[in-house]
Amino acid sequence: MIEDGLPEADSRRRFYLVDRDGLLVEGMPGLLSFQQPFVQPRKAVAGWALERETMVGLGDVVRNARPTVLIGVSGQPGAFPEGVVRDMAATVERPVIFPLSNPTSRAEAMPADLMSWTEGRAVVGAGSPFPPLLKNGSYVRVDQTNNSYVFPGIGLAAIAVRARHISDGMLMAAARALAGVSPARLNPNANLLPPVPELRDVSLRVAQAVALQARKEGLTEPMDAGDMYRKIRDKMWTPVYRPYRRST
Repeated sequence: MIEDGLPEADSRRRFYLVDRDGLLVEGMPGLLSFQQPFVQPRKAVAGWALERETMVGLGDVVRNARPTVLIGVSGQPGAFPEGVVRDMAATVERPVIFPLSNPTSRAEAMPADLMSWTEGRAVVGAGSPFPPLLKNGSYVRVDQTNNSYVFPGIGLAAIAVRARHISDGMLMAAARALAGVSPARLNPNANLLPPVPELRDVSLRVAQAVALQARKEGLTEPMDAGDMYRKIRDKMWTPVYRPYRRST
């Protein structure tokens, strides 16, 4: 959000962090240092209608803040119940819902349920493997938001151009490169992530973007883009398989 022009303070106010004690708001006891930048001001929730006066729950946040994205990293199965998901889908055309906890038994919701509760409109990414689900009359795979989509490309770029360290900007470049090859960009009914057999091509795209960002930040030796791309391709391993011959 900051990169797209929103001031940092406004960007942080658009994130609503909910833990076992509810929404993080100023004045709560026991807040940790990494939580502080995302704490909501008391006045921001003063006029909210709440299920319980003593806590602002996830359902309260969904009904009052009307978020467009719901990310689960709680490790608590069922943390995204049907009522909350339906409330979200009532105000968002394409709700983005990522139950990322793993293993499968710890997921905040089952992808099939999320599709059912949103009439097939949800953009779902899971942290664990799930079987294909029925969507608009056909079976589609459940995207597993695994680090294999970006980590190989990040490492490839760092090695190829000898980056001095991995910066936040390089990680952001990797994420944007992956978003750029999302099948859903051209077809809203397509998957969010490319299929696994395309990971080699995805890694190349990610590596190129990461290398360019490293150069922009002065984390590599000076070189033009052509040299960077050549170095990246030279570092890519291509397996060569010999035909098996049974000895006599």
